[in-house]
Amino acid sequence: MEQTRIEPNDREDWINMMKTVRLTADTQKDLLNSLLKRSPNNYTEYENVVAEIIKNVREKGDEAVFAYTRQFDSWDVDAGTVRVTRGEIEEAFGAIEQEFVEVLKRAAANIEDFHRRQLRNSWFETKPDGSILGQRILPIEVSGVYVPGGKAAYPSSLLMNVIPAKVAGVEKVIMTTPAGADGKVNAGTLVAAKIAGVDEIYKVGGAQAIAAMAFGTETIPKVDKITGPGNIFVALAKKACFGYVSIDSIAGPSEILVIADETANPRYVAADLLSQAEHDELASAILITTDEELAKKVEREIDGFLEELSRAQIIRKSLAQYGYILLADSMDDAVEAANAIASEHLEILTKDPYAVMTKIRNAGAIFLGEYSSEPLGDYYAGPNHILPTNGTAKFFSPLNVDDFMKKTSVISYSEEALRKAHRDIELFAGKEGLTAHANSIRVRFTQD
Repeated sequence: MEQTRIEPNDREDWINMMKTVRLTADTQKDLLNSLLKRSPNNYTEYENVVAEIIKNVREKGDEAVFAYTRQFDSWDVDAGTVRVTRGEIEEAFGAIEQEFVEVLKRAAANIEDFHRRQLRNSWFETKPDGSILGQRILPIEVSGVYVPGGKAAYPSSLLMNVIPAKVAGVEKVIMTTPAGADGKVNAGTLVAAKIAGVDEIYKVGGAQAIAAMAFGTETIPKVDKITGPGNIFVALAKKACFGYVSIDSIAGPSEILVIADETANPRYVAADLLSQAEHDELASAILITTDEELAKKVEREIDGFLEELSRAQIIRKSLAQYGYILLADSMDDAVEAANAIASEHLEILTKDPYAVMTKIRNAGAIFLGEYSSEPLGDYYAGPNHILPTNGTAKFFSPLNVDDFMKKTSVISYSEEALRKAHRDIELFAGKEGLTAHANSIRVRFTQD
């Protein structure tokens, strides 16, 4: 499979350039290599810029944050205007239609209900010899959420980040999001923040916002964990601050993979592929199908949709670089490729989607059947849409309540219990050459 990369440009006369290839071991390998190029880990040329921003924010606090905000967001911020006021939130509620407010509330209720089922309790086990073992599960104290505000505003992302934290019992949620040149934040974002229960909102974006939350400034509090997606500068800043603060993940571009057979509706398949391709030029949209005729129909449907969609130019660039139709000889081959790709979103549009699902090991979220389109998960169903990307679904999970909890082990042994075990422990410590470890146990059972 030819892997010539077409660089984005400003042409508007691009045609649908999804690459249709036969699925083989070689084409699968080439595809995986192509997709991995999109990882934030490959954009090292920006790391020095991000490191400089973090250094300045850490050393100069508000002064650096405000300077970068004036430079990048073009509004004259200061300590008196950086925090969103109650009046701004009230104004936001008046700026959007009540119908949307109600939709946000219903979506929030679904998200909360789903995440409440993830809650776990502390536990303790007492044994007859007097030993007690257990685990305390407590929420982190302060969580920070980054909400993008660039090419599009994402109140849905805000709900997905904040509600699990609140369900976990986080005391304070701090939010940063860039404002426009007028110093105002998207109204939908502010309304969603109020509904989700955000405690403080600061009008700061980019790497400087991540650094501010990671280290704290005179105005912006230090947090214990930072979650939320963003551009490459945000992703690299989260990576650089990890260790000083916990993070959710280093998110890559959005991606969707659809497994379909001859029973799938090509119009639905095309629409679903484009739903992710519109995010940005690096988004990936892949169809794996056992039916060549379906592949041709999907291509025609994509051409038709591109004549009417508002973000068609972005979609065309995305499809030209990372859009693929893979023709598989069997459903088992399709599943094997899907597990290797480990897509953020996986739709299964087959005669028996549940049977196919049982063979899937690696996916951020799985959507079954033709009425479970990916945007259902993005906005409304309840499961989290902050998902592992770039193949990391092989070892990462969606954002969940556990991400906002910390676990502490509890150990209590009686004399009787330790007496039974002390020789084992002393021997173990001795084999590792740690004589002070062994002595710490031994002194309890020897006379001075």
